[in-house]
Amino acid sequence: MKPGDFAEVTRRYSGADMAEFAALAGGALPDHVPEPLIGALFSYLLGVKLPGFGTNYLKQSLDFRGAAPLDVPLTARVEITRLRPDKHLVDLATTCRLPDGTLICEGRALVLAKDVGA
Repeated sequence: MKPGDFAEVTRRYSGADMAEFAALAGGALPDHVPEPLIGALFSYLLGVKLPGFGTNYLKQSLDFRGAAPLDVPLTARVEITRLRPDKHLVDLATTCRLPDGTLICEGRALVLAKDVGA
């Protein structure tokens, strides 16, 4: 791992997905992608892709810029901005964008990870 390394995932949420989400959450049927589902994309990336298995989420901040429309691909990205090998810490920038590049969400994540390089 080094600063500048990144991982991305693209996901499209459908109306059927929102119906399932509403049923599980016990709320109204959303007309856009709920913020927790976007946050889950970052959790997926951190736990499976970068840094990967064994990662512990310590801190997250997210700033949502607008509603994410249904049936449109969303690309979530995590990028290493700083490594602190002495403490096994990794700082990452997080973003979620629409296909045209529109920023839906940006933030930061701090994770505890194995094998943090210098």
